[in-house]
Amino acid sequence: MAAFLIAAFVAGACVGSFLNVLIHRLPREESIVRPGSRCPACCRPIPPWENIPLASFVILGGRCRGCGNRISLRYPAVEALTAAGFALHAYVDGFGVILLRDLIFFSLLVPIVFIDIDHRIIPDELSLGGLAAGLLLSFLPGGDWKGSLLGGVLGGGILFGTAFAYEKMTGREGMGGGDIKLIAMVGAFLGWKGALFTIFCGSLLGTAGGLLAMRKGTDGLKTAIPFGPYLCAAALIARFSGELFWSLL
Repeated sequence: MAAFLIAAFVAGACVGSFLNVLIHRLPREESIVRPGSRCPACCRPIPPWENIPLASFVILGGRCRGCGNRISLRYPAVEALTAAGFALHAYVDGFGVILLRDLIFFSLLVPIVFIDIDHRIIPDELSLGGLAAGLLLSFLPGGDWKGSLLGGVLGGGILFGTAFAYEKMTGREGMGGGDIKLIAMVGAFLGWKGALFTIFCGSLLGTAGGLLAMRKGTDGLKTAIPFGPYLCAAALIARFSGELFWSLL
């Protein structure tokens, strides 16, 4: 078991390194394949031995070997977060199709969180691509393609209806299309129960975040607060605690 968890942690760190590429390049509409990894400050190509997840940051002292500029803590943080998430899912799921499905789902949520925080967008490559992946994976053993399809339609439909009604009543957009596609993706992976729980829990988390912003002196009614990170956090809660929630009703 220990070897399995270590392998999951190492694999997660490697995936996290790739997720850093997605986080940086997708919002800028750059290729995620070419050119290879390079320093964002001096554009110096980064050789493989300087691009080892987690380890290279420590070996280089957190600075680019070419220009000496500091490497953002975001890079090892994403790698560490993804590594820990992979290990946690491996511990809970064990080896099998369910683990594969959960790891793909988690690997989609991580870049969505950071891109939405930085740019207030959720790229279609992640949300719609994730929606397609969730539907396809539901055909594997242990999956439920009907529940996946219903979850995608119901989750996206509820947020679309809410956004439409809010805009009609207030005259301004209160929820972006990216959030609607995101919850459709969540529904494709977690089914209709997971989608509903994610909307409910995400709304509570978002409300708490808005109240905290107002306490800090920010006008929470006028300041755009990205909803995607709250939905992603709620989706993870739904994955691990959703069934317990429904069993208590």
